[in-house]
Amino acid sequence: MSTFRHVNYSWDDTHAASLDPVGRLIYRSNILGADQRITNTGGGNTSAKISEKDPLTGLEVEVMWVKGSGGDLRTSLRENFSSLYQQKLLDLQPLYACSPERGPKTEAEDKMVGMYTHATFNLNPRASSIDTPLHSFIPFKHVDHMHPNAAISLAASRNSVALTKEIYGDEVIHTGWLRPGFELGLEMQKIVRENPQAKGIIMGQHGIINWANDDKECYELTLSLIERAANFIEAKYAAKGGETTVFGGQQYTSLEEAPRRAVFAKILPWLRGQVSQKARFVGTIQDDDIIRRFVNSKDAPRLAELGTSCPDHFLRTKIKPLYVAWDPSTGDVESLKGLLKEALVKYREDYAAYYNACKHPNSPAMRDPNPTVILIPGLGMIAWGKDKSESRVTAEFYNCAVEVMRGAEAIDEYISLPQQEAFDIEYWLLEEAKLKRMPAEKELARQIHIVIGAGSGIGKETAHRLVKEGAHIVAVDLNKAAAEATAKEITDKYGAGIGVAGSGISGCGPAIGLGANVTDRASIRAMLDEVTLAYGGFDSVVVTAGIFVPSDTTGHIPDDKWALTFNINVTGSYLVADEAYKTWKEQGLRGNLVLTTSANAAVAKKGSLAYDTSKAAANHLVRELAIELAPLVRVNGVAPATVVQGSAMFPRDRVIGSLAKYNIAYTEDEATDSLVTKLAQFYADRTLTKSPITPADQAEAYFLLVSQRLSKTTGQVITVDGGLHEAFLR
Repeated sequence: MSTFRHVNYSWDDTHAASLDPVGRLIYRSNILGADQRITNTGGGNTSAKISEKDPLTGLEVEVMWVKGSGGDLRTSLRENFSSLYQQKLLDLQPLYACSPERGPKTEAEDKMVGMYTHATFNLNPRASSIDTPLHSFIPFKHVDHMHPNAAISLAASRNSVALTKEIYGDEVIHTGWLRPGFELGLEMQKIVRENPQAKGIIMGQHGIINWANDDKECYELTLSLIERAANFIEAKYAAKGGETTVFGGQQYTSLEEAPRRAVFAKILPWLRGQVSQKARFVGTIQDDDIIRRFVNSKDAPRLAELGTSCPDHFLRTKIKPLYVAWDPSTGDVESLKGLLKEALVKYREDYAAYYNACKHPNSPAMRDPNPTVILIPGLGMIAWGKDKSESRVTAEFYNCAVEVMRGAEAIDEYISLPQQEAFDIEYWLLEEAKLKRMPAEKELARQIHIVIGAGSGIGKETAHRLVKEGAHIVAVDLNKAAAEATAKEITDKYGAGIGVAGSGISGCGPAIGLGANVTDRASIRAMLDEVTLAYGGFDSVVVTAGIFVPSDTTGHIPDDKWALTFNINVTGSYLVADEAYKTWKEQGLRGNLVLTTSANAAVAKKGSLAYDTSKAAANHLVRELAIELAPLVRVNGVAPATVVQGSAMFPRDRVIGSLAKYNIAYTEDEATDSLVTKLAQFYADRTLTKSPITPADQAEAYFLLVSQRLSKTTGQVITVDGGLHEAFLR
């Protein structure tokens, strides 16, 4: 085995020997996909031609297993691979050859994709990739097609043909750009036939494909071909001056981390509002040394304007990123906003011009013309997507594009895919059909919801309820560890999203946990800024944090406990609203604020003087804030009755005190769950529905108020009290 410096060698003979042939393909795929220097997320594919028993005839047949459409090599399982009769795929060639419309951009080419289903083995439901012919028509048992930065650097160089020859001799053959599909598969078949010594093909503007009749040999060949290209690039890079001259040298100096993050926190909500005019986006920032080296360089404007090369890259990053020539030494955030505003207008105009110049009579309608990648000197990169996972992958892909540019500029001159070719990929009817087949977005998709008090009880239940509908959740609690535990429960259940380990790309997923003290304005602001850095902004804030301090045995409550009750239950909600509104105004996107009051706000009770009066004040705070924050933000409240189960406000000693107060029988050694159940049923029996009120009942009300189901409702308090008639409005 050779020593590799630019890729990871991960093959384990013992593990591979324990697997069946399909399992070995999955294993090979996973270890290739785990190294992003080998291929990007969702990019590339692998295949194996395996002898299988035909379920109808019982005869041995050759079946090609190949990564199916939409899969990711790193995470692929058996169900992510399609299986097809190899001979039936080969039998499609005469059908295509006889078509009078044959060609890589023709309707006949696209129709062939629909024919792959006729070659399906054993009713496998996994849709076949458009790359299927590339694997089938290469007459070897194992084929790897990867998108390594080193190989794409070579493929995206002006003199790619000569450079391929210089690096590989006759072992790897260069072929010009062809859109993936049947025509490219036939071209590869021809190359292999005419070059029997060849082990691989550099695909112009795209990547590398190689083959062998043994799976381990194929894996090692993949690594060695990438390693050779990377070694060649690094030698040329060093000879040209390396870091001192990369991308033409440095033009701007980065801000230090603290002021850099402060600028991000100021511009991100505003910028999110600007790019979310058609649909809301979720952001990811990258500000590590590597991306700042690029955005600060003299060549960044030229290279950014060229756009990306590999189709996988620009499908995420669009035809090009938006680069804004801000001088970070000024530190002037308002001037940066002005430059971004002008640049966004120009970007949308350029995108519309690109669409109109390249569109065909049957092209899909123009998509969102806003950029998904924004580059700012001194700061770094902001990537946007429909959710956190997509924005992180977008950042990853442009990170790959930057590395491709570095390599291509080191060995030659970087060139991008011609606009028409790029358009024909971006607006390919097959891609459009794939988009239309995707399930409809969930009700709270593309949104970020902050739940304050999410460490336990109603807040925790609400966080879990909202994430079910596609929301990103920021769990906030005075107890940061409890908030982080709630966030972990969510990410454990729904996944952390696609990671970009070691890339400098911010790594949160569908939920994060943060600490904050609602009685401290600075603490609230710091938390909201953290949310902005994580997601680009936020859409709704739900405040479930609260405190109940009972009167003592004489009916008296100390002054400090009275003040604390009002600080948390009333002033805290006001401070959250006041600080959140600053961000909402910057975004310019409609938002929601939901506060928690109580049935006690309308029902006077002995022993809860401070709590009841604070909740009455909270009721009116809802109405006042609804007026103050209109029309941008809807403000509503939820008024629970006594929620005992799962509530942090009912520790064991309070439960016992309440049982004693109401003369409900219990024993001192009785289990806490039993005590809680007794008290919950007592409160339930006082209501019209006679059912205990749970955190889940409350969570449903919060969901309704942050959704669009009650989009014309503001300044209202919804009671969820089981029908407590004493609380009926008078």
